[in-house]
Amino acid sequence: MLIRRAPTFRSSEITDEKLYLGRRRFIAGATALGLSGGIVTDALLSELAEAAKAPQGAPLKAPRNPAFVHADPLNKIEDATSYNNFYEFGVNKDDPARLGGTLKTRPWTVKVEGLVAKPKTYDIDELLRFPLEERVYSLRCVEAWSMIIPWIGFPLSALLKQVEPTSTAKYVEFVTLHDPQQFPGQKPGFFGSSLDWPYVEGLRLDEAMHPLTLMTVGMYGQVLPNQNGAPFRVVVPWKYGFKSGKSIVRVRLTADQPKTSWEKAAPQEYGFYSNVNPTVDHPRWSQATERRIGEFRRRKTLMFNGYADQVASLYTGLDLKKHY
Repeated sequence: MLIRRAPTFRSSEITDEKLYLGRRRFIAGATALGLSGGIVTDALLSELAEAAKAPQGAPLKAPRNPAFVHADPLNKIEDATSYNNFYEFGVNKDDPARLGGTLKTRPWTVKVEGLVAKPKTYDIDELLRFPLEERVYSLRCVEAWSMIIPWIGFPLSALLKQVEPTSTAKYVEFVTLHDPQQFPGQKPGFFGSSLDWPYVEGLRLDEAMHPLTLMTVGMYGQVLPNQNGAPFRVVVPWKYGFKSGKSIVRVRLTADQPKTSWEKAAPQEYGFYSNVNPTVDHPRWSQATERRIGEFRRRKTLMFNGYADQVASLYTGLDLKKHY
């Protein structure tokens, strides 16, 4: 029996392992983005990988505010930038990091309007000139996982004071960019997302004015990566992470409670307040414990995500099981 020796291949002819393992995901991404025209080659996959790679943020320095330092160690930046919920890019945790390069954050403006005496449109670079500070917050996701992240930003109250809310303003609505060319997850049927775009979130005015509520432009000493809500997002640390709207283009003050995206999509699961409350279970899982990303053992979920001393007074007399 004649045994033929296998042909010798140059190393340059061998498909990179990461490229091979990611082939199916890139094919799906290419199809969804309208980039695939038939045969998907390694060259095309490499091009897609480079195009979709979210760029490393430019340095952004800010002094750490000692009043907002978490007792637990920080999560690694690799965790915080690779495991994300950002349905505008898709419903999988790796979609935002994989497809985040489609978002262009310059030019970028944010309208602050509604029931205010001085409505204004801000350029993102103007917002970056607000007095910035770094705060270490825990951000908890409704799927019962959490991270400790050093966010950079300024209190939302500083922005609202500039536009002077009127006496009739009771709520603040946040609206994310709606652009399916930049946000593939906004394309009809993309990876199963069924939200009504644009993404809308909201707070009561007193929640918005609370010192903990941060308008965020950076993290880990750099400007926000695309997958984390660049270039401008809100972080509300005592609520579930989906309340912290990303890639915001409009802030509107209203007299009526905004109808938020997750309220519209699944009102039986997601209420307007969405405070972290371990005694109120999600219909499909318990909220009593959480898993810190990077840890194996689960930990007890704290009321208001550990910020009860600061924010519990906002809800005096409010039934937190009814108003979840």
